[in-house]
Amino acid sequence: MSTGKRYDNEYKVQAVKLAMEIGQTKAAHELGISKSAITTWVRNARTGKLDMGENSIEFNKPLSTSEKLAILERENKALKKENRELREMNEFLEEASAFFAASRQKYAKKNG
Repeated sequence: MSTGKRYDNEYKVQAVKLAMEIGQTKAAHELGISKSAITTWVRNARTGKLDMGENSIEFNKPLSTSEKLAILERENKALKKENRELREMNEFLEEASAFFAASRQKYAKKNG
């Protein structure tokens, strides 16, 4: 059962690092938290849900198919978002370019 206690990202990162060094059960006992919490944090670190920052860890155990799928789905979502933003920016730049081209033509006719 959840106690409702929240841990910040840095604490989780350090806990995952400890778990990778001494094992999840020992790390959970040493930190006074549940093994399921550590297990979840390690899984989240492996799949990219827990931001490890510059503390990235090389995991020896291969990812499961569902973990790989979760990573690919997250990457796909991020790429779709970036693609949408780039398309919107491109559309804006095309409109701005047309506006300034028309403005320049008016100026050339007026002063030419």
